[in-house]
Parts: sequence; C-alpha cells; structure tokens
Amino acid sequence: MTSSSSVRPASHCKEKSAIELEIVELTPALRAFARRFLRSEDDIDDLVQETLLKALNSVHLYQPGTSLKSWLFTILRNTFCTNYRRRKREPAGMDAAIEQVAIAPTQEWTLREHELKRAMTRLSEDRRRALTLVAAGTSYEDAARMCGCRIGTLKSRVSRARESLLQMLGNHLAD
Repeated sequence: MTSSSSVRPASHCKEKSAIELEIVELTPALRAFARRFLRSEDDIDDLVQETLLKALNSVHLYQPGTSLKSWLFTILRNTFCTNYRRRKREPAGMDAAIEQVAIAPTQEWTLREHELKRAMTRLSEDRRRALTLVAAGTSYEDAARMCGCRIGTLKSRVSRARESLLQMLGNHLAD
C-alpha cells in the first residue's frame, strides 16, 4: 500500500507535465541565449543540458503565473557564471603548460623538482593547498575564500608550509 504523501492529485501531475513540455519547447531559446556566453557548439549543448537538468529537478520550485522563460534564463546564466568561476579558480592543463617549457631543465633542477614534489606530498592538505594557490598567483583574499578560512589563517598556513619545506629540503632551494 502506498503512503498518502507519495500519491499526487491528477491535476498536479497534469500541471507538472505541462510545465515540463513548455520547458522542452523553450530549449531553442535557451540555446540562442547560451550563444551569448559561449562559442563552441559542444559547450553550448553542455550548458543547455545542465540548465534543463537543473530546471527539471527543481520544477517544484517554479511558481506558476511567473515567466518560465525568465526562470530558465536565470538558471542558465547562473550555471554559466558558476562554471566560469570554477574554471577560473581551478585552471585545467596547468601540468601540460609546465611540461612545455622551452628549455629542458638540467639534471640538477630535475632532481630538485622531484625533491620538492615529494616534500609537498608530506605537507598537510590545507597547507599544501594554501601554498599552491598563493604560488600560482592567486591573491590571498581569493585563496582564503577558496580554502574557506580567514586571510590570517591562510597566511599562517602558507608561512608554515614554507617553513616545513625549508626544514625538509634544507636551504639549498634558496640558491
């Protein structure tokens, strides 16, 4: 026997399916709006698909009588902004860019790089992340926000990470 909370009135199901149909009909408009943000057709498809998924999962939050098109466009824009910030914060291909250095490092620098990588893995996760963000050029404010801590805490983590690395590696990295 089903519980009364899982049984929906027929009118509610019809109303929901009508909204879902209208969402599907607005897909070309969403694609056109996505073109304002992206150039690649694949990226546009991904953004529209993610928007539709979010909209269909949140259709119960839609308030009938308001503009469905505006609601969908807002979801699309917010999704794009979130993805943009994420890509900016977490650059992809950093390792690939580092590997394409014009001049191959000497054997000594290769050994130092391996030593540094091993030492970095011995740091605690919070210190390693803080040091990596700051070393990559992220501002202390942005890095603190990404790590979910205050600026003073982040600066302390970076300082302690540097001290730990100097102790593990000795002062030969300061050459």
